[in-house]
Amino acid sequence: MFTGLSAFPLTPFVDDAVDAAAYAGLIERLAASGVDSITALGSTGSYAYLSLEERSRVARLAVAHAGATPVHVGVGALRTSHVLENVRSAEAAGASGVLLAPMTYQPLTPDDVFQLFATVADATELPVIVYDNPGTTHFTFTTELYGRIAQLPGIASVKVPALPEGDAAASDRMAQIRAALPDHVTVGISGDASAAAGLTAGCDAWYSVIAGTLPEVALRIARAAQSGDRDAALQASAELQPLWNLFSTMGGSLRVTAAIAELLGLVAPRSLPLPILGLTAAQRAEVARVSDELGLGG
Repeated sequence: MFTGLSAFPLTPFVDDAVDAAAYAGLIERLAASGVDSITALGSTGSYAYLSLEERSRVARLAVAHAGATPVHVGVGALRTSHVLENVRSAEAAGASGVLLAPMTYQPLTPDDVFQLFATVADATELPVIVYDNPGTTHFTFTTELYGRIAQLPGIASVKVPALPEGDAAASDRMAQIRAALPDHVTVGISGDASAAAGLTAGCDAWYSVIAGTLPEVALRIARAAQSGDRDAALQASAELQPLWNLFSTMGGSLRVTAAIAELLGLVAPRSLPLPILGLTAAQRAEVARVSDELGLGG
């Protein structure tokens, strides 16, 4: 469950409410595609913008429509009591694991974060994915903290940011991370543009934004890497460079991915939770042009 390709779908909105029908369709589409797991309520799923009740509903929808595909559920929140409530909702929904990011308004210390994970590990038998996403949480894990947390019972995987560029630097970084973790804890790469490099450097999983909307595109990269065809994986990723460029120039992957889903008719227009307005008309036209150029028709 904590290897291969994990798809992170959008949580689409309509009229400032979760669009349950569109969300169910996204989940069913992912299950049919053959992704290895689905991670609901990750950053791509806008978890931080949902109430506890909305998150519980989304968790139930994800599991109900995923069939046999394992579903991990994001449980991060500003307060530990809210994290634990989200964990209970994930358990009740039938999730296969939880994804925990250390959300913060006031800066967190390493001890704060360790205690958060210790509390969650003590409260659930579900496997826990450690979510290191400093771009959104504004907390940066050290390798030493990975190791401390990974010794807790139930820690199954660590989702790491992009590895350093260059084969030697990426391999060295992977060796550092592996040395800090028990053998049973997998390493998953995030940052879609660098996922092929991470997988070919030895990461066990790809926690993917684009797979939540375009699973076949991500599967080509993931399956090539899993089969040991390094060149094919890197080439498949390189062919998507215009898409990765859009992620860099248009405020991140969320807005671009939502625009693609809207253009494909998978979700309603203006599908992101306010105050996120999404892309401008000119930007959407550029996304449409790149999508056509790359044949991203779903």
